[in-house]
Amino acid sequence: MTAKAPRAKTPRWAWALTGSGHYFTESIEIIRALQDVDLFVSDAADEVLRMYKQDKEPLPEQTQVFRDNSASSASIGRFYHGEYHTLVVSPASSNTVAKAVHGISDTLVTNCFAQAGKCRVPAIVFACDSMPEMITMAPEGPVPVYPRHIDLENTRRLKEFDATVVAETLDELRDAIARRRAELEALVPPPAA
Repeated sequence: MTAKAPRAKTPRWAWALTGSGHYFTESIEIIRALQDVDLFVSDAADEVLRMYKQDKEPLPEQTQVFRDNSASSASIGRFYHGEYHTLVVSPASSNTVAKAVHGISDTLVTNCFAQAGKCRVPAIVFACDSMPEMITMAPEGPVPVYPRHIDLENTRRLKEFDATVVAETLDELRDAIARRRAELEALVPPPAA
């Protein structure tokens, strides 16, 4: 029996959305600017998309959207087939960060993070609860937020993970994505003359 050769595909960005509203709209704007991105949407993120009215604007045409609607997260198998070069989790709720730190992968997003690690796919995580005091934008306007000590500790611990960049601000997220883009571009051989 002859095995079929896998289809050659250019790896894409995998972007996982959680139910955090912190910089949710800005994360969607970055997704819209990226090319070759697939979106993994948790149940909570699906709710937040509607609350922030971000479900109305179109995503890039080639974007595939995977929702948290199967117990086995079948779409995660794409990580094992080399379909992704980078996972971005943004915004990452304190719940998602805590589960990632403790190795719990019981949602689409935490499963993405676990499988990316197992497949040596670098991850960029925009941890929302990273400062003792912050102002975040809710659908009705800005509100103060005071993350708990455990939330701040989990963000610190996530920084110790291999092949994981933790962004604590929107600028750090943008910088991490720009650095990863530059790394990827450096891997592409120049065209033959």
